[in-house]
Amino acid sequence: MTAVVEPTTADIAAEPGPLPGTRWAGARSAGSRWGAGALGIVAVIALWTVAGVFEWFRGTIPTPVAVLRAIGDQGGDFYATNVTPTVELALRGFLWGNGLAIVIALIVVIVPAVEGLATQLAIISYCTPLIAVAPIIQVAFAEVQTMIVFLAAISVFFTTMIGALSGLRSPKPAELDLVRVYGGGPFAQLLRVRVVAALPNTLAALKISAPAAVLGAVLGEFLSAPEQGIGPAMILAQQAAEIPQVWAIALIAGVIAGVGYAVIAVVARFVERWARGERAW
Repeated sequence: MTAVVEPTTADIAAEPGPLPGTRWAGARSAGSRWGAGALGIVAVIALWTVAGVFEWFRGTIPTPVAVLRAIGDQGGDFYATNVTPTVELALRGFLWGNGLAIVIALIVVIVPAVEGLATQLAIISYCTPLIAVAPIIQVAFAEVQTMIVFLAAISVFFTTMIGALSGLRSPKPAELDLVRVYGGGPFAQLLRVRVVAALPNTLAALKISAPAAVLGAVLGEFLSAPEQGIGPAMILAQQAAEIPQVWAIALIAGVIAGVGYAVIAVVARFVERWARGERAW
């Protein structure tokens, strides 16, 4: 009989652990990224200030102080009234466009014969200018809000479909064969392997889709001119030649898009850890 040797305390202590300084190296790397980002923001604000003080481009670039003053003058009620409808329509377009893109990507994996049609549809949605699509949608749908939601949805469709499809096809053949050996079919492979493997690529596409949905909604408001929203507010400021107000509204729209990107990025960080089998928290 072969004797079973139990590991001693000395053996366990002698096992290699994390390299010294690995955690500190990760912290330094994260700190350098944050530092580079902060430095970039400071540089942009400094260049913006110089352009405003010296009235570059015929004074169409106000200083950051003038923009902040315009935000204060307009007040919170102004932005609550105009930002809320835009955010609501952008969110609806985000959900519709991304949901449809993910569903079509799943169908392509299950039924590969429809890949050509789905890919052509995605390319058409990406290459067709929104300005050319808007009048057609406006004629097809009587409601202005429907057109805005459609433009926000079409702005995110291509990116999410391609990201989800590439993620669903990323598993290695050995991983799929393992499910097949245990009696699983295409649906079991899809649920147990492909969906988990597709999470990183899909979430990366969703991060890009958040600002794109806001842009699509604002463009839709520019073209349809509803009573309230970021688009109409910006049009009125342009007509009144209130340059700081135009920049203020555009800055608020950019902040909204950045918040959407940041929220999905935080969610993606924990979901990707879970997909790799690591602790999410």
